[in-house]
Amino acid sequence: MKKVRKALCDKFATLNDKFNNFKTRLTLVLLTGILSGLRAAAAGNGMAGINEATSMVSSYFDPGTKLVYAIGAVVGLIGGIKVYSKWSSGDPDTSKTAASWFGACIFLIVAATILRSFFL
Repeated sequence: MKKVRKALCDKFATLNDKFNNFKTRLTLVLLTGILSGLRAAAAGNGMAGINEATSMVSSYFDPGTKLVYAIGAVVGLIGGIKVYSKWSSGDPDTSKTAASWFGACIFLIVAATILRSFFL
């Protein structure tokens, strides 16, 4: 085990001496700079794709907002019918049901409006 450790330490010392050389350090710095520059140049094409994806996603917000408004209207109609039927039958928890359906409609409308204003 000691022989293996000594051999590894000798190899590491040899590599350390090689990396302490000025030419080796300069070569590594230049190679790192070149690779970083290539990576930055390749990212330029990615920006065009991100901008295109952003414009495509933002084009769906207007129809999506209208769809959520329509869903809110349908939920409001269903809620109105349910509350009317409970009110007609004399159910004691009519106000709780009305509040929950009304809250659901308001949430859908406000959520759609806030999301549209936040992302556009």
